[in-house]
Amino acid sequence: MHEYPITEQIVKIASEKAKENNARRVTRITLVVGEYSGFIGESIQMYFDIISKGTLCEGAVLEMENVKAKWRCPSCGIDYIRKPLSFACPQCGQDGEPTTIGKEFYVKNLEVET
Repeated sequence: MHEYPITEQIVKIASEKAKENNARRVTRITLVVGEYSGFIGESIQMYFDIISKGTLCEGAVLEMENVKAKWRCPSCGIDYIRKPLSFACPQCGQDGEPTTIGKEFYVKNLEVET
């Protein structure tokens, strides 16, 4: 349910940027969504279809680039995608620590029609 207000903000930001650039409408919005961002892409898409009606974003393609979460090994320093039910580094076997990779959530790109 917390996807609703964030989707409202996406539509608001995209509409404002389109107006600033004298665009007729937004045709595509690209989002970067990290695995650990706390947001579910399918929910954002569902809300986007509803919220964008009657705005400059209506009919726009909502594209999502998903980012897998990465962990860092404190021993050998590599970043890796952990296997389910394991925190072990694939190189040395020591348990890794979470990084900020995979927590991203932002509008990467807007395409508009002028």
